[in-house]
Parts: sequence; structure tokens; C-alpha cells
Amino acid sequence: MEYGICNLAVIPLRAEPSDRSEMVSQLLFGEAFEILEWKDKWVNIVTANDSYKGWIDRLHCNSLGHIAYKSLQQKPAPLTYRAVTQAWRIADNSVVYLPVGSSLAFLEGTTCYISNQRFEIIGEIGETDSLANIAQSFLNSPYLWGGRTHFGIDCSGFTQAVFKLRGLQLKRDAWQQAEQGEEVDSVLKTKLGDLAFFDNPEGRITHVGIVLSPGRIIHASGKVKIDLLDEKGIYSEDMKRYTHKLKSIRRYF
Repeated sequence: MEYGICNLAVIPLRAEPSDRSEMVSQLLFGEAFEILEWKDKWVNIVTANDSYKGWIDRLHCNSLGHIAYKSLQQKPAPLTYRAVTQAWRIADNSVVYLPVGSSLAFLEGTTCYISNQRFEIIGEIGETDSLANIAQSFLNSPYLWGGRTHFGIDCSGFTQAVFKLRGLQLKRDAWQQAEQGEEVDSVLKTKLGDLAFFDNPEGRITHVGIVLSPGRIIHASGKVKIDLLDEKGIYSEDMKRYTHKLKSIRRYF
């Protein structure tokens, strides 16, 4: 088995081996993966953190040894947090701007090692804030299918990112996240950090958001925003109508 690690700020993960294929997710700096297949200029991978499959450009594939990969699985890398952090690449004196939620692999003090590359981290490191503050730091981030950063994020990418920064790994898609946690049987019984799931007319879960308090939810729909939540679903005061039908509520903390 071959392994790799993301040594760029963000790498698009695509459904098919083509630049025209949809972006289904993203790799953030320091996230590792297993290599499943090489095909022309593309590499089929499965991510280590959430077992998500997709294709990345061969030029974005930075190899990682077996021992180093296993070491990361046994001792997860610290996370960057709060603002976009800079990583100074020592070899060529260039700077990589790391999105919130990046993983600082093999960190020693402020020095991070990605394979044979050395980076000096400039900025705040660590988990230092509440779930509510982390979630609200994403407010007004634009919706982006497959996105996982403040510069563009989808609904399940948003919930996954916030929970990751609080030390809990969620799966990637909303329907997968709905299989985790424990059921909460009423909106009135919800608390901060519960996830609410919403389905389409066919009964398939297509949306997820984070409960801030009974009756209030933060979610990525058009942009990350706060709306009202009741037993029917999400009510948008801006649009003066219900936009999502409630399917279930799950608790993880």
C-alpha cells in the first residue's frame, strides 16, 4: 500500500479523474491518505480521517512512508485554529496559507515536517474556543459543493469542520453523519452541538446543520447563516418560509 499527505493549503478531491469532474470534497494541509490507483495524471485516494474516496491531480500527490502514515494514525496531528495560519516553507522560502482545520503533522515546537519538507508555522495553534464560537466564525462563508474552508463550504463540510476543531471526527456526507451519535426526539430537548438533519421528498437526507440553542440553527445554505428551527424544519426569516424539512436530530457530545 502507498500513502500520501497534503503539503498544499487545499487540494480539490474530485468524483472522477478529470478537471471537469465535480469537487466532492477537499484535502487540507497535513491530511493523509491511502493511494488506491494511479491513472494518467490522476491518483485515486481514500482519506485517512473520514475514509472518503476521490481523485486528486498527480502533481498534488506528496508521498508519505508507511511508518510515518501509521504514526499519524496513532497520534493525530494538532490542528490549526482561529485565523488563516502561515507556513513558511524553508526549502524555497515560500509561504503556504493554511486554512482553519489544517493538521500540523510531526510538529516540533513551531516546526512542522511534511515528508522531507520543513515548514515554520506562524500563527495560533490549538483548540482554544467553544463550539458556538467556532461555528459562528464561519458565518457568511459562501456555500461551495465539496468545500471545507471559510472561503467556501458545504453543509456537511461545515459540521465536519466545526466538530473536528472540537476533537470529534464526523464522516463526510450528511447521510453518513446521521448514522453517528444518539437520537434526540424533540427540538425542545436539543442543546448546543446537536445536529439536525433534513430530507428531500424522497426521504433522502440532503442537509445538516448545528443547533445553537432550542429553536436556533446555524447551517450552510447559500452561505453559513443562522435560522429558526422547529419540529417542521428550518424557517428562514429572510425568505419568510420553511426551506428544509426536519428528518432527525442526533447528539454527539
